[in-house]
Amino acid sequence: MENGDIRPKNNQVNKIYLPIIIAIALAAGVIMGNFFNVFSGNRTFISKSSHKNKLNRLMDFIESDYVDNVNTDSIVDLTVNNILEKLDPHSVYIAKEDMQQVAQSMKGDFVGIGVNFYMYKDSVAIIKPVPQGPSDKAGIKAGDRILFAGNDQLYGRKLPNDSLFSKLKGEEGSSIELTVYRKTEGKQFKVNVVRDIIPIKSVDAAVLLDNKTGYIKINRFAETTYQEFHKALLDLKSQGAESLMIDLRDNGGGYLEMAVDIADDLLQDDLVIVKTKNKKDREDITYSTDKGDFENGKLYLLINENSASASEILAGAIQDNDRGTIVGRRSFGKGLVQREMPLGDGSAVRLTVARYYTPSGRSIQRSYAHGGDEYFNDFSKRYESGELYAADSIKIADTLKYKTLKGRTVYGGGGIIPDLFVPMEGKHGDEGVSMIMQSGFVSYFVFEELDKQRKEFSFLNEKEVADKVLNTDKYYAHFAKYISANGLIFDLAKHKQRVKFYIAAEFVKQLIGDSAYYKMVLGEDNMIKAVLADEKK
Repeated sequence: MENGDIRPKNNQVNKIYLPIIIAIALAAGVIMGNFFNVFSGNRTFISKSSHKNKLNRLMDFIESDYVDNVNTDSIVDLTVNNILEKLDPHSVYIAKEDMQQVAQSMKGDFVGIGVNFYMYKDSVAIIKPVPQGPSDKAGIKAGDRILFAGNDQLYGRKLPNDSLFSKLKGEEGSSIELTVYRKTEGKQFKVNVVRDIIPIKSVDAAVLLDNKTGYIKINRFAETTYQEFHKALLDLKSQGAESLMIDLRDNGGGYLEMAVDIADDLLQDDLVIVKTKNKKDREDITYSTDKGDFENGKLYLLINENSASASEILAGAIQDNDRGTIVGRRSFGKGLVQREMPLGDGSAVRLTVARYYTPSGRSIQRSYAHGGDEYFNDFSKRYESGELYAADSIKIADTLKYKTLKGRTVYGGGGIIPDLFVPMEGKHGDEGVSMIMQSGFVSYFVFEELDKQRKEFSFLNEKEVADKVLNTDKYYAHFAKYISANGLIFDLAKHKQRVKFYIAAEFVKQLIGDSAYYKMVLGEDNMIKAVLADEKK
């Protein structure tokens, strides 16, 4: 996919305040992830409210009589945002210019040339072509630079990502001539690439962790998620999987229907999956059907503080029906359902239209009575309270007790509490290292290291790549200088081996592939270790 990211500039960050930064990242992910809890529906209605007339007249007065020329569109956007902020944290406005990108991310595919790239030294550098995608088939390789798309020069112009996307995307089957520079061979050449449909995967990985344990990682619930999940499930079963881990960590949600379909594959017939209740107290109850392909066998769902909405619907259905074990840390706590409503000018609102409840009747929605800022800063509270490191620090009101199908006590009012608690990696206060080692910084760093010496790695297998990186301190030292040059202050020395491990894993990812990367990192994942240990009991 055309996935462009800009590397942070030197001195962009003077000091890291980790709880704040992580909380901001969490809030952004949950806001974006929760736009899509119900498929869009077109509705037309007429309001007789005098308030609407008041707003219309005010805009007319501003346009006709205000002393200066103003952009009334921006005023309207601001007004809409202010109104929605008074409702709840998840009712949001999507500007016209953002609609295509938002819709595309949940559609599951787009038409393009099929490359992951980022702007490196003001040139379009290919991190990796999508396997079997148009660019891969045309012979474009990792490390190549795209100099021209047709007659449009792409280098040396500081083009924003949206401009680059528009030059690389097009109609399915259309052709574009690219001028490419291959650094490893010191040559420039032209190649025609035929644009095609490029999948945007919502299932990041589906691997067998041992002879009988399958693992599926879902990053969001998009239109194609159930299709991807079901294929992965059948593939793992054909390889001998008898137990299954579904990783919902950092999954901020998506289409409710996709979570329901996955739950249906996992539950026996005629069990409640989810309940929704709207403004008029109309309750809709969704039940499992007879279509399940993994109704037996051990099941584990992995969650953390970033797992929200559709992820919580799936986790709640599994927990309340005593179907499997929820592993990890308390989930985000988002129990509101949105519907997209077009505003007629290309923009839209995602308006909260219902609340959802788990099969036992609990709402896991956290309070937002004190506004959006405090609501989305909940991560900081969890960090400060020690909840991310100790299960007994989780504070939930005793009055919000519910019973599962077999009579176990579960709680509402603030996310899904796991059955098996696993703390954050490292010690309290060491979050920064884990965060930076799983961020884009490592990806950019490894690309730039490979760019200097790609030929040295050309014919190495997965183990040889990892050993080459792990058996030297060179890349660790380079990385320490790299993050320092980008304004990030970390004491990496006491985490040296972990830093080296994640750097080696990223080398494997870029050179070998995603499956090899996941097999490597999952072997050192504390939640995975906890599940494998629990399986043996």
